[in-house]
Amino acid sequence: MNIENIQEKVSFSNVWQDMLKHKKLFYKVLSITFVLAAIIMLSIPNYYNCTVMLSPELSSRSGASGLASLASSFGVNLGNNGAGSEALFPTLYPDLVNSTDFKTTLFHVPVTIEGDKEEGEADRTMSYYDYLSNEQKAPWWSAAMKAVLSMLKSDDSKQNDKVNPFRLTEEQADIVKAINKNVVCDVDKKTMVITISVTDQNPVICATMADTVKNRLQNFITDYRTSKVRVDLDYNKKIYKETKARYEKARQKYAEFMDANHDIILQTVRQKQTDLENEMQLQYNAYTQVAAQLLAAEAKVQEETPAFTTLQSATVPVQKEGPKRTRTVLIFLFLAFLATTVYCIYKEGHLIPLFKPSNSPEDDLDDLSLTDLARLLKGDKE
Repeated sequence: MNIENIQEKVSFSNVWQDMLKHKKLFYKVLSITFVLAAIIMLSIPNYYNCTVMLSPELSSRSGASGLASLASSFGVNLGNNGAGSEALFPTLYPDLVNSTDFKTTLFHVPVTIEGDKEEGEADRTMSYYDYLSNEQKAPWWSAAMKAVLSMLKSDDSKQNDKVNPFRLTEEQADIVKAINKNVVCDVDKKTMVITISVTDQNPVICATMADTVKNRLQNFITDYRTSKVRVDLDYNKKIYKETKARYEKARQKYAEFMDANHDIILQTVRQKQTDLENEMQLQYNAYTQVAAQLLAAEAKVQEETPAFTTLQSATVPVQKEGPKRTRTVLIFLFLAFLATTVYCIYKEGHLIPLFKPSNSPEDDLDDLSLTDLARLLKGDKE
């Protein structure tokens, strides 16, 4: 190794000369890259995105809600986050939406594919399950792989219309995975704003499912928040019917007795009259008390029903979310250009000093000849 090789560095002029020397290689690589990238990106179907934002009503049973909200803004969790005895806090809503039980409830949601009015095509309505199974477009390589796998699978598995979240069929499990990719729920820990994002190849179905998921989530939260008070309401309704029936029976019995003994003034008759009247009054008091409890239970259900403020409602997206074909093709071309440039520099030998740096001056001196060493000692810097 001589001094000239030690001092050799990669310069822009060398790189440019190397690129000009292999310009035909650049033409071939960039052309092939452009064609392949264009084929790949054109094979990927368009998809749309619809986002819904909700602000739930938080429980105020605990006075520490303000402190918990302040702590959550710094990433600190104070247990129940100020939700009192509420177990389903908004931070758990994404887990709820991602659960298999929730996703399987979306199987039978009706969706409509709009037909081309100019060609006289009628609209088609089907379940979301059938839409994901039969109407989804896929790249050619995915379709080919799916066809090969379908040929290898046995035909023993039969279609099962019943959905059992405990034991899904293979096809139902695939649909659940597809829904997991399409439907995403997120909660801002600082503001507790719920964001539901749905991605789909059809813009109308995209907005339809976003609105459906929002409504289903609201219904589930409402059912959970009011479950206990609704149980109390049902019990009060049952007691109300029983006490009302006993009161009406006692009143009817008292009226019949008075009609039969209207002109009789015997002491035993008056005693019987007093007993029936007391029994009727007792049943009436119980009836009015239970009626008041029923009204209170109905008011409690209304009080516990959460309110949701829709910050952003579902709308049919006008522009597609992706794929970003132009940007992706440019990225492919840039990477191909960079790789080709590195290859040309390496082939011309201008990249070797970068891969073989000198570890120490002693290692470089070991590779010097005696003549070069003498020149260094004399101070020759050529």
